[in-house]
Amino acid sequence: MTKNAAWPEGSFLDSLATGVLATDPKGKIVYANAASEVLSGASKNRLIGISSEAVFPSARRWNERFLSDTVRGEPTLTERTEMFCPSNPTESRKVRVTVSRFPGTGGILIEVSDLGAVLIAENEAQKVGLSETSRQVLRNLAHEIKNPLGGIRGAAQLLEGELTNPELREYTGVIISEADRLQNLVDRLLAPYRTGRSLSDINIHEVLERVRQIILAEFPKGLSFIRDYDVSVPTLRGDREQLLQVFLNIEKNAAEVLDGKIAEGTAEIRVTTRVAQQVQIGLRRYRLALSIHIQDNGPGVPPEIRDRIFYPLVTGKANGSGLGLSLAQNFIRQHDGSIDVESEPGKTDFRILLPLSPPETGDISPA
Repeated sequence: MTKNAAWPEGSFLDSLATGVLATDPKGKIVYANAASEVLSGASKNRLIGISSEAVFPSARRWNERFLSDTVRGEPTLTERTEMFCPSNPTESRKVRVTVSRFPGTGGILIEVSDLGAVLIAENEAQKVGLSETSRQVLRNLAHEIKNPLGGIRGAAQLLEGELTNPELREYTGVIISEADRLQNLVDRLLAPYRTGRSLSDINIHEVLERVRQIILAEFPKGLSFIRDYDVSVPTLRGDREQLLQVFLNIEKNAAEVLDGKIAEGTAEIRVTTRVAQQVQIGLRRYRLALSIHIQDNGPGVPPEIRDRIFYPLVTGKANGSGLGLSLAQNFIRQHDGSIDVESEPGKTDFRILLPLSPPETGDISPA
């Protein structure tokens, strides 16, 4: 079938992360963008000219509604359905579609999103929202605590100076030390929001090597670092100190929970870097991204905190503050990246994605 002149090659629609198909008044497909090829598993040449009902089982209902002389009800329809591969009808993909009449053509316009990607985006957006809400509450609480702490400590010092009984002075000493501990915790909660960012071009492997040196200086025996670096990784635009803190927090946590294996001499931390293509981070798609995996062979993250591990004050360590991973997530998010974790006994894998290119047009909407 002759290509429709209204849809020239190289259309901006080919840069969208979502599939776009258009039909004529008889329901035959006259246009399909690049994302539609990926979603359907068929080329544009295979899609153009066939009935939309060969691709979508719900298309007959759409055609009856939107190709009639009078469109009734809402001007658009959004639903979940399946998308079949025309050359292999046994293969299908669950998708979410938005269908509308295409003014001026007599046909319909179908926007298609991979349902799996949509659900991931929705889940990520929900987690980000909850985590940010927790941080905001803690910041507000920290500010409220900070002011009276100074008064409590000052009063305890004055009282200590008036006391002559050593036993009573011991009590004021406890008050002062606990006030200092709380002050330190408040400072750590507020620290990430006090300093500005300093952006530069970063060699991520130099950052990772610096972190490795710091960890090995603290754990010189029994811990092996396995480095699997992709030398083709380009420089990354970001804040070097923030990224150093991210990897230091993750790898120090790993080393601390590996104490048993360190004593046995079998502890391992593996760091892998790769360039990933066509990556979805949150609601955006990027042509290139840096993928970093940090794996350890420790006991794993306790199941009861696995879904909350990036929340402030959530920790699986007896003496942990629960701020390290929350801070890491905050810094990664400031770089438009993402961080997640998969864990089971014997293997914990933190995966970090950082964009290496600008976002492509057409975000994946969770709405």
